[in-house]
Amino acid sequence: MASSGLDLTGLLRPVREGLAFEETVERLLTLIKLGVVGPGERFPAERELAAQLGISRLTLREALSELARAGYVESRRGRSGGTFVTGAPPAPDRGELRRLARDDEGKVADALTYRQAVETGAAEALAQLVAQSAARPDTRQVLLARLADVNGACPQDYRRLDTLFHLSIAELTGSSLLTAACGEARMRLNDLLNAIPVLQRNIDHTAGQHTAIADAILAGDPPRARRAMAEHLEGTAALLRGFLA
Repeated sequence: MASSGLDLTGLLRPVREGLAFEETVERLLTLIKLGVVGPGERFPAERELAAQLGISRLTLREALSELARAGYVESRRGRSGGTFVTGAPPAPDRGELRRLARDDEGKVADALTYRQAVETGAAEALAQLVAQSAARPDTRQVLLARLADVNGACPQDYRRLDTLFHLSIAELTGSSLLTAACGEARMRLNDLLNAIPVLQRNIDHTAGQHTAIADAILAGDPPRARRAMAEHLEGTAALLRGFLA
């Protein structure tokens, strides 16, 4: 488990042998940029990380050293030591992102479609497990805790806690492949989403949508869970398209 409480199995699946270093850096950066391991939080122990990624500890240390040189992490010694995320990633340049989005309009639309498919599927699948009494025993506790975190977030921490809410739905299904897909879908849009200003009004508006998603899942109602997630994601997509116009 990360400090966020998420099971990292889906996001830290084994890397390919010929690209072990490069893919290790990519996977660790994904955890940082999505906020799964947030500023000031510690990565899992080297032995655990290396085993999950299917690499040697030497390769892992080389990847962590590269991230340290880039300013993303730092190593601390002692009983409470380890590798810690140093701080929030720098905010992307909004003008540059607008230009890239215009140049790659098809890719953005593709990413939005991908996210819609995997996240509505995750909500539906988890609701189905609840309906069948086959969900994890802590599903209600975890989902309601994530809901409270994101709905009570300050604007500065909203994106990270929103990501954790969405990823927890996929993770609670027990499918590492679905968790990985949801993480990938979020990463494809991450810089664009982070460039959109977060206002308290936005948080208040989406709180009702997040609550509707959680309520439908915990009621064991798959069609309602899918609709609630679809409505929420359509609103985010509309906001994103408006910002990039």
